[in-house]
Amino acid sequence: MQHIRDLAELALERCDLTIGSFDGVHVGHQALVNKMVAHARQNNNPAVVLTFFPHPSVILRGRRPAFYITRPEEKAELLGEQGVDYVITQTFDEQLSQVTAEDFTERLLRQLHFKDLWIGEDFALGYNRRGNRNFLAEEGKELGFQLHVVAPVFMGGEVVSSTRVREALRSGDVRRVQSYLGRPFTLAGTVVSGAGRGKGLGIPTANLEIWEQRAYPRSGVYACLARIEGASERWKSVTNIGIRPTFENNQSEAVVEAHLLDFDGDLYGKRMELEFAARLRDERKFSDAEALLSRISRDIHRARAILESRLEADHDGDV
Repeated sequence: MQHIRDLAELALERCDLTIGSFDGVHVGHQALVNKMVAHARQNNNPAVVLTFFPHPSVILRGRRPAFYITRPEEKAELLGEQGVDYVITQTFDEQLSQVTAEDFTERLLRQLHFKDLWIGEDFALGYNRRGNRNFLAEEGKELGFQLHVVAPVFMGGEVVSSTRVREALRSGDVRRVQSYLGRPFTLAGTVVSGAGRGKGLGIPTANLEIWEQRAYPRSGVYACLARIEGASERWKSVTNIGIRPTFENNQSEAVVEAHLLDFDGDLYGKRMELEFAARLRDERKFSDAEALLSRISRDIHRARAILESRLEADHDGDV
């Protein structure tokens, strides 16, 4: 897979193309992309995804931080795993938002010469979203490409969407997030220095500095598997997301800190990725350090059972 940062940098003689934000690359996105890739392979065409950063709603509607389910690099990697040959992450700005559907479609044809265009049912492009499925069907007849409209994926009677994933994250329902994504939700960051209270209590934690625009689960305590850069092993961890109310009075922004079970080593400055398995409980204020330690001990015991089961299931799946 080649990840390209500007449409102008790629010229093709023919291809299958899909366009969209694809934030999260959830099971609905995967269903569409898999159909496109299968068709492209049958016709010896490259499979191309055109996506955007920032997300159009950030520019057009001023979406706030903690919005993105995946970073652009993560998204491209996930799409590559689905068999996509080229991912174009096009910068979306005010100027691009003013381009008409007619002009943008013609530009794509000049640049990529796509023969088949794949979209979801609610897709639209161009100024004022004029380029909907009806518009594109007519354009296809005139300009010589075939439009394929792929039905959404439903779970629990609802359409799987990036919005649903964000809602599940805000509620802390990481199991539901996993069902929407078709894989565990992960959160990555660099380990930075903290207050050192965990170490003083005999439960050292790694504080993660995460991308400020990245969506993350609701405040609470979670069972996670941690990957450390340069290592293949995954470590069981109890992860707290929140403001640490037992010790902090003025903390306003959530902190992500992970206690790795049975780990002894220096993590400062290293990249760590947390794979969320289950929510253990809400974050709460304890009367004193002793009460907090007692509850953490119970959290660790429960997390071990959950994560050992997860690791066994993963191992069985690899056999």
